[in-house]
Amino acid sequence: MADHVDHVLDQWRAQRPDLDVSPMAVVGRLSRLSRIVGAELHRTFARHGLDAASFDVLATLRRSPPPHRLTPTELMRDSMVTSGAVTQRLDRLEARGLVTRTPSEEDRRAVMVALTDEGASLIDQVLPHHVATEHRLLAALSPTDHAALAGLLRDLLESLGDTR
Repeated sequence: MADHVDHVLDQWRAQRPDLDVSPMAVVGRLSRLSRIVGAELHRTFARHGLDAASFDVLATLRRSPPPHRLTPTELMRDSMVTSGAVTQRLDRLEARGLVTRTPSEEDRRAVMVALTDEGASLIDQVLPHHVATEHRLLAALSPTDHAALAGLLRDLLESLGDTR
């Protein structure tokens, strides 16, 4: 069976046999998967009135140790959201009553972001749906293939400097 990327590769091989287009087999599929996965996750989050960045901020706070509080810098470091998006999402989440921002007790110049009870309840409600969506998206892979792919992707990310 062939996918869209196979078709693109065949075309390039015919038109530019002098180029090694083999990286497109991986990068092209990662790009297409990113769009498909992003669209599916968007639908899951939208059913709960969230977008991906808002979900990520709430999830990052929820998985942090109680009392589920972080500085905006820690949120940016521990989430998949950029610094500009963190501030924007915090404004929206605070307006909805899902998070609070208060001065740090240790350093009055710093701000602590915390989940409200409503925010914790929402993320606890959304998380099972999110995980179910991810399970559905990966259903074609065996547990062994799933683990192998996760390991290969980790290796690639680490090689590109995406480390903790």
